[in-house]
Amino acid sequence: FNHLFGSKICAEIQSMTRDLIKRVVNGASDIFWEIPVQVELQRKSSPPVDGRVPRLVSYVTYYCNQLLGCKYRPVLTQILEIHQGWKQEKYQGELLNSQVYYTLKEIALNLDSWSKAYHNIALSYLFMTNNHSHFYNLRVTQLGKMMGDSWITAHEKYRDYYAALYLSESWGKLAAFLNQQETEAADVASARARNIDESVKRRLKAFNDAFDKMYEQQSSWVISDEILRLNMCQLVVKTLVPAYRTYLQDCAVLLEEDAGNGKYLRYTDKHIMTMLCSLFQPKLMKQRSTKSTHFVGKIKGLVTNHFHLTLAAP
Repeated sequence: FNHLFGSKICAEIQSMTRDLIKRVVNGASDIFWEIPVQVELQRKSSPPVDGRVPRLVSYVTYYCNQLLGCKYRPVLTQILEIHQGWKQEKYQGELLNSQVYYTLKEIALNLDSWSKAYHNIALSYLFMTNNHSHFYNLRVTQLGKMMGDSWITAHEKYRDYYAALYLSESWGKLAAFLNQQETEAADVASARARNIDESVKRRLKAFNDAFDKMYEQQSSWVISDEILRLNMCQLVVKTLVPAYRTYLQDCAVLLEEDAGNGKYLRYTDKHIMTMLCSLFQPKLMKQRSTKSTHFVGKIKGLVTNHFHLTLAAP
């Protein structure tokens, strides 16, 4: 630039260009320093109603990861060096990393605040599962490499921890309800002579109503990451379906009286499994898919060696 526009006749161009460079350096530096502040300002906003990863989280982590990449890091480093020099301050080599770290710290504080804003505790746990999975998935990115293995491992553990809490708080309670009725259902063999035990009918109706309510509620909840969604659906199925299947076997006499008219047996175990496998899908996926057969097949054939969850939270 100096070679092409170094003459006095180009003084106006030189002045305008220097002003432009000054604006770019100051503007880029201001944005860089403002990131954690802007994240903090969003803390009082409401979390996503469906429990998904907030746009702020996905956008800021993507933005920080781009800043750390080989395409932008050298340019940003040069800008910060120039800006610090103008202020008569020495550029610190870890300045970029430190600012990204502070930004992630503010995001973590936001997540903690947002999780407490949910009135449904199960949705709060699913929200935290989503977000810790999001951070764990950054392990192969520049951002993940900067934060280190211990940071990634911590998010993996918290993902599993909150997933276990979610299962225990929601479908685990429904499975426990069925297990509590096994002793009552064992006496159903003599129910035919008593025109079917009324308590067993009430219990099955109570389960059906509770299942309908929980399914309707959670059908609008979202897990955007496909692998996490597959695994969570699989775990929900493992939590509820075996208990339901056992209960139906114990209520065989009752089901014979039902004679397939759906008076007592609202769902078969396969029907419930299909419904559970349709959970957590983003709205666009729900619109495109009219059947969950493919999704069920994925769950049945899914290898889960690299995603271990316990049903009891630590």
